[in-house]
Amino acid sequence: MIYRGCTSLETDTSDCYRCNTHICAKLSTYNWAEDIESLLPSNIVEVRFKNTRKGFYLNVNDLELRSGDIVAVEASPGHDIGIVSLTGNLALRQYAHSKAKATNEELKKVYRKARSVDIEKWQAAIAREHDTMLRARKISEQLRLEMKIGDVEFQGDGTKAIFYYIADERVDFRELIKVLAEEFRVRIEMRQIGARQEAGRTGGIGTCGRELCCSTWISQFVSVSTAAARYQEISLNPQKLAGQCGKLKCCLNYELDVYLDAQKDFPDTSIALETDKGTLRYQKSDFFRRIMWYACPTENGTLQFIPLSVEKVAQIIDLNKQGQTAKVEQEPITYMTGVPQELDYHDVIGDDSLTRFDQKKTQDHKAKNHHNYTHNHNKNRNNQK
Repeated sequence: MIYRGCTSLETDTSDCYRCNTHICAKLSTYNWAEDIESLLPSNIVEVRFKNTRKGFYLNVNDLELRSGDIVAVEASPGHDIGIVSLTGNLALRQYAHSKAKATNEELKKVYRKARSVDIEKWQAAIAREHDTMLRARKISEQLRLEMKIGDVEFQGDGTKAIFYYIADERVDFRELIKVLAEEFRVRIEMRQIGARQEAGRTGGIGTCGRELCCSTWISQFVSVSTAAARYQEISLNPQKLAGQCGKLKCCLNYELDVYLDAQKDFPDTSIALETDKGTLRYQKSDFFRRIMWYACPTENGTLQFIPLSVEKVAQIIDLNKQGQTAKVEQEPITYMTGVPQELDYHDVIGDDSLTRFDQKKTQDHKAKNHHNYTHNHNKNRNNQK
């Protein structure tokens, strides 16, 4: 699959993290302060790698680095190859909010801009990743481990490999590491990822018809709970609320703050209303129109739905606390404000017939066109004289 907007038609999703155009790169960052970096110098640069992995490094050699440059950075052991995603003051700000700053982790160094030899070795290591992943999956199956190896990332110099795996429970992979080290002759690091990271790596189309957010722009996942669906009064249907990863959809959090802010002054929905029509119990709300729907049983055994404004519900609750029964009248529902205006609508589709191109021009039209051509031709000749 080729990402939309990619300038290299031969670049697929497995190569996008090393694409120097960084147009479709998920981890690329727009540096809006790039033109004023000379006024805000910083020796910290942000470098991106594969699988939403980023790191901060010290530019100890004062290299002139810009976003998109391929650099060789310090690793343990050897060196790694990555792409600069952010420089200058913005990189310093990003570092201030990172885990490396919070844990006082010592920053590693940027050695140099990658040479042609470094890039060739890096590309050779990348070419081994797919076959290594398939072989590692077979080895884990032979050892009967309850895990799935989702991806493999080789270090830039080819001396180390990171195996990303998914597991529901804790896995003892000490024997697996020994077998993998003997098989591939590299240093092995096992890194567990969640179902959301796996779905983001695989990609796909969501129920909204667009590409998955986790595969296009989300790099840090926030926990999603069913409370987000309850606050928005979405039906708690697991088949509709779950994404392709099997977890709750990340988009449940997108509008949650708006809903929470809209229902700050809403009365408690667990309180029943005592009215002249009987006991009203809460059913649903239209938060942005500030209408709460209540239902009361009728003589036929059916439910009658009554819409009440938030202010009216608060008044009824106050009356009930005083031991009084409120009188309820059907409140008019306003779907729009102001006086509806008639739209100036013109059916342009109905004016033209689909078969108008099939109709032959009449002889009168031909004669008229010939007359206009002759008249214009004679007029031009007179003007030239």
